[in-house]
Amino acid sequence: MTSTPGGHPLDPTGHGAGGIRGFTVLYDAGCPLCRSARRWLASRDHLVPLDFVAAGSAQARRRFPGLDHDATLQDLTVVADTGAVWTGDGAWFACLWALAGHRATAERLARPHLLPLARRVVAVAAAVRERVREPGYGDHDDRAECADDRCG
Repeated sequence: MTSTPGGHPLDPTGHGAGGIRGFTVLYDAGCPLCRSARRWLASRDHLVPLDFVAAGSAQARRRFPGLDHDATLQDLTVVADTGAVWTGDGAWFACLWALAGHRATAERLARPHLLPLARRVVAVAAAVRERVREPGYGDHDDRAECADDRCG
């Protein structure tokens, strides 16, 4: 393992995370597709832990006051414990990259020749999300009532 001059490992996770120790995934709790994706992601083995928070919720606003919370309801948003933020296709890649069995897939999809295809897939998923999300969701500030998957 490579170390810094002080003897600390460059990658404390030991999995190529570049110092990232965790991701917070801000997902649309008013969308059945998004809740299903959340359950799928949570059920996988993680190289980098994923913490799920309902986008636009009081908890999300408290934890990340500098984010545009209306925008987090439009696109999947991932925040690393380092402060890095990804949205849209970058957020999906970050989620896949965090999973034990899917890191290589994320890295492959992010390559220039496959990136346009990956972006189209994310765009289709976003279009489906808009059709299946619950009416009126996102019209008020506290959306925590859907964070436990009981609203759908």
